[in-house]
Amino acid sequence: MNDSDAPKFDNDERQEDMRMRLRPSDSNVTEDQEPFMGVKVRRKASRRHEYKGDYMDIPSRPYLMKILQKQGDKQVFFADKVLKFTSTGKMKRRILMVTDFAVYLVDPDTGTLKRRIALAAVDKICLSELSDNFFAIIVPTEYDLLMASTRKTEIVTVLVDATKNASEYELEVDFSNRY
Repeated sequence: MNDSDAPKFDNDERQEDMRMRLRPSDSNVTEDQEPFMGVKVRRKASRRHEYKGDYMDIPSRPYLMKILQKQGDKQVFFADKVLKFTSTGKMKRRILMVTDFAVYLVDPDTGTLKRRIALAAVDKICLSELSDNFFAIIVPTEYDLLMASTRKTEIVTVLVDATKNASEYELEVDFSNRY
């Protein structure tokens, strides 16, 4: 039996190594056309999509502006409604904002800040290899966030860019079908 015929187990080191590395696709598309480098199955509608960033029109919402001003953030790179999954599996609607210094989760019903995560505290982002809307933000010093959004590609791109601009640290993007 050679290595290709060997059974694959969850704790198999070879499988883990393959999961952690980004593998370029065999297609002829450029990296800007395929930001996840062929590792992730993409929907056709998400490939050539113009990014808007602020889908909530933050300046027109005084309660969100007050939260940002109180925390001292100056620029909003992304804002939209997402679904957050709790540790018990319940779904909660939240407003996700990514600024020049932090990630915010705000309750859209009450307008209260539920969580602020400094960009420096984010270790990595996990995405599945399937064409779904799920992503996880891994924060080693706190608890992790599992969310779903139809604008996942834009969120990941904005988080990677914001982290790089804020700290010269490149955020790791991990592809796995297990969170």
